[in-house]
Amino acid sequence: MRSHYLYESQFTIAGIEGAHEKGGVEGEVGRFRRCHLVPVPDVASLGELNVRMLAGCESDLTRRITGRQETVGESFARERPLLRGLPAERASTAEEATPRVDSESLVTIKQNRYSVPVRLAGLRVHARVSAREIECHHAGELVARHERQHGRFGVSASLDHYLELLARKPGALAGSLALSQERERGAWPSVFDELWGKIAERYGASEAARQMVDVLLLTREHGASDVELAVRGALAAGAYDGRAVEVLIGCGTRTKLPALDDLPPRLQGLGAPPPTLSHYDELLMTGAAG
Repeated sequence: MRSHYLYESQFTIAGIEGAHEKGGVEGEVGRFRRCHLVPVPDVASLGELNVRMLAGCESDLTRRITGRQETVGESFARERPLLRGLPAERASTAEEATPRVDSESLVTIKQNRYSVPVRLAGLRVHARVSAREIECHHAGELVARHERQHGRFGVSASLDHYLELLARKPGALAGSLALSQERERGAWPSVFDELWGKIAERYGASEAARQMVDVLLLTREHGASDVELAVRGALAAGAYDGRAVEVLIGCGTRTKLPALDDLPPRLQGLGAPPPTLSHYDELLMTGAAG
């Protein structure tokens, strides 16, 4: 931190004795807690808590410390030009690791296991372990990102990492841990189950699983929201087939031809003649006469 942000450290005595050497800091921490964190905030994530704390800091800019003429914000504006500018990149606080991918396409980090694409089985990946997430890189490419687990012996599996394997063994999709966790995260739309059931009724369980894997592979190119929309369209049309989803996706993403606005002057006056049915009428008249 010191080498990245270029500041000097100043230490106090360790323990409770040192608290008296920085009474202003301790007192300000207590004031902020009483003003902005009492009662204890009920938040869903650390990110939400950080947003609330930032809002508290910003509201304190209008506060006037007893005995001072300026507000906190005014004092900070006067002091800010004297401070060193922040570096372009934030200091990394993540730990580094190089775990090997096992036969189940999982890496073990801090006694928990995280999935990576099956093509990396047996290889080593470069893992960045932060307080809230795990990132895995291979050959300079980000290949996996997971929310960090803080217990022991847990598994975090992404369904997308196993699609190539499931394409060869589609029967494993229904009972896979990755699908189960996808449902728990709320990332598995109910319309996928509806389409899956309709295909199974029509073609059988094995073919239905194979087609659902094909549908999931479409999300890599077109995105999850577009694929979900195409599935809804297929169900509404009664087209209970994974191939119908692919057709609907293609219709929605077909590239429009650009307008021919820059034609040479000699061609700008030309155009196709309007359609006519006169020749068809002549055939009808000839047939009637015969």
